[in-house]
Amino acid sequence: MGTLSKTKLHLLEGVLIVVSTSTIPEQPQIRRRTPWIAGILAGALLAFMIVGVLVWTYTGVGLLYLLGLFRSGKIQINTDQPTIVRQIQQLQRLETVSYTMDKIISGERNNPYFPQPLAGERLLLIVHGEVIAGVNLADLNPRDVNIIGRDISLRLPKAEIFNTRIDNAKTRVYSRDTGIFSIPDPNLETKVRQEAERQLHDAAVKDGILKTADENARQTITTLLTGLGFTKIDLG
Repeated sequence: MGTLSKTKLHLLEGVLIVVSTSTIPEQPQIRRRTPWIAGILAGALLAFMIVGVLVWTYTGVGLLYLLGLFRSGKIQINTDQPTIVRQIQQLQRLETVSYTMDKIISGERNNPYFPQPLAGERLLLIVHGEVIAGVNLADLNPRDVNIIGRDISLRLPKAEIFNTRIDNAKTRVYSRDTGIFSIPDPNLETKVRQEAERQLHDAAVKDGILKTADENARQTITTLLTGLGFTKIDLG
């Protein structure tokens, strides 16, 4: 039994017990490299930098400013003059009021030599139209915006009518009378519709659509600026 290395012999109550103390050599640990982790970290860093550049371009907030927000845990809003002007201008054509009207418009074509029942033509059109007005904030001039701390004063562009249109789906010919010797004029209905648009526009202006559009625009801009943290707002 001398051939067993590091072997101890014990004799216990006539029984020979062989205890081997030989050890198994430790296997070296294999370290697996994980290059994909580095790739993920690099991709996340690149994406964060891209987001920072985009935010700087469109809102005027830089990457370092964003890092400051994450550090402080507070929500802050950049309220410098170029940023405020840009945010208001992005609203562009701010439609603040819609004016609708139903009206009967008539159009006639007469013959200078014969009465209307013989050679004339008359058209009655039931018109449903809409006028949309608001403020074109794309025309806002940066010189008209002044910011001091949490106080801001700005001059809004004047309210204007953006669109006057006739709703063809709700507009129809009520009646059309053509003289016995008259040939229907294909342009008569077109002329009546043009007249209807003109009357619709004039009626909306007469009823104060521009004043309402201006008041609604001021209310919208005031709400916007209040949300940005301004405490004193002067819309001259």
